[in-house]
Amino acid sequence: MPSLDSQLANWPDLNARHSCTALLVGNGASRVLWKPFGYFSLFEQAQRAGRKSGLAISDQALFKALGTELFEPVLSTLNTTVRANAALAINSTAPLNRYYSIKEALIHATRTVHPPHTLLSSATLASINAALRQYRSVYTSNYDLILPWALQQRPDGFAALFDEQGFFDVRRTQASGTRVMHLHGGLHLLRQADGTTRLRAAEGRELLDGAAVNVPGEVPLFINEAPSAQKLQAIRSSDYLSWSLAQLAAEGGNLCLLGQHLDDSDAHLLEAIRQARPAHVAVAIRPLGEASVLNQQRHFSERLGDLPGTALAFFDASSHPLAAPELAITPPKNLYRR
Repeated sequence: MPSLDSQLANWPDLNARHSCTALLVGNGASRVLWKPFGYFSLFEQAQRAGRKSGLAISDQALFKALGTELFEPVLSTLNTTVRANAALAINSTAPLNRYYSIKEALIHATRTVHPPHTLLSSATLASINAALRQYRSVYTSNYDLILPWALQQRPDGFAALFDEQGFFDVRRTQASGTRVMHLHGGLHLLRQADGTTRLRAAEGRELLDGAAVNVPGEVPLFINEAPSAQKLQAIRSSDYLSWSLAQLAAEGGNLCLLGQHLDDSDAHLLEAIRQARPAHVAVAIRPLGEASVLNQQRHFSERLGDLPGTALAFFDASSHPLAAPELAITPPKNLYRR
């Protein structure tokens, strides 16, 4: 276990000594840009939205019956039920009605915490784009649209992991450029009825606004807040998500952790990193005072400090270009008023 020191390195200096070719981004990085990303649970957001736009009582009962707070498996189950009813000529509109109701609540909850595309300047997106292309592999556990919007700003130099029609094929992933892999899916991804993954064709603001389009058979492919075991179960049911997690577990380069706390709800990500055994792991720490810095260092040391052959180092998160304070956006006071 490395010695703990409240003095944190600067990212440029640390990266010059131990260049990281892989980056794992978590919600902490998104929160630097947009404070409303600090919500605890999207499921709770959907419950609090009220009778008109939130989860109905019958919707909540369905989540409880399935033992999950994840939207993707619930919507997928409803789609399967709709198809089974049609095949058996069962005249029931209840499953389809619940699908529309839950998806509407999901979209509303997402919009209440997500920044509109118009608030992200071209300069901000260009800065994020430039920072991402410094890595060979970028892994993110976030399902927001910050990285997809940044990649759309200038897509050259990034690996095309989806074909020209927007479909993912695990047999065709040998593309050149920086690979950006969404470990928990994203608002820009869809799960098809046959289990395959499709990239939405929309760009800019339409990626967020167009998510409300209800097409039976297509489910937003992203994993919201839930216990690690439930997340892993959902990952295993997706070709794209399971492939992405396997890539992290096989990552051979030095790894930078930015905004990813690796708490119990992301134990599956921690296990993947432990399987990869990178030679060097650089961990971003928020400098919130000496006691906080030492506590954060102790947290990561307990999780990664015992890996044979892995050196652990800590740096000031604000010195990383993806967590620079100048990227922060102040939400307008009347943003969500109707």
